[in-house]
Amino acid sequence: MALLIGGVRPLGKRAAPSGIAKAPATAPVLLRRIGFQGDEQGDAVRHGGPEKAVHHYPFDHYALWKSEIGPHALLDQPGAFGENVSTAGLTEADVAIGDIFRLGHALVQVSQGRQPCWKLNERFADIRMSRRVQVTGRTGWYYRVLEEGIVSPGDGLKLVERTNECWTINRVWHHFYVDTMNADALRQISELPALAQGWRDHAEKRFATGIVEDWSRRLDG
Repeated sequence: MALLIGGVRPLGKRAAPSGIAKAPATAPVLLRRIGFQGDEQGDAVRHGGPEKAVHHYPFDHYALWKSEIGPHALLDQPGAFGENVSTAGLTEADVAIGDIFRLGHALVQVSQGRQPCWKLNERFADIRMSRRVQVTGRTGWYYRVLEEGIVSPGDGLKLVERTNECWTINRVWHHFYVDTMNADALRQISELPALAQGWRDHAEKRFATGIVEDWSRRLDG
């Protein structure tokens, strides 16, 4: 497992403040309720916070990205997608909402998938990158922190509790972005107790209005 953190710096041609550029930690780091000590976000409204304290992105996806978009310096090592945790052998198809993991001395719970935004376009210098991430479902996911603790580079990630194996990150993604108006699925998503409240609200609103929200501002900036 790779552990990555980073501060805020200008991103891309817009020089937007962003914490997406992260580097491997070289020493143990305290994981608090709102994220790793020393890890920062340029937009505290849309990024970070208790429901998005830790971002996990599978290194398994890197080979697929290389085959699809070609060689890219960002894809030579973990951290291309702004992740805090990088592992192999665990993807969106394997991880379910509410799964609880021991991460070093901390305890974390899967809270939601990632909704990619335009900052990935700036990061990769590719105006299509955020949409590619959303369309493929290779989004990664977030954890909330149940117990604060020290995490060291190379610490393992161990599943300690699973309460709802049916609702994987991949399945929630499918009903948010592919089968978007499945009323029964939207109702179930809105009632998932471990899912971040924002996602539950989106599902409930879509179910009530019959309207899929416009993603263009988030994806294109």
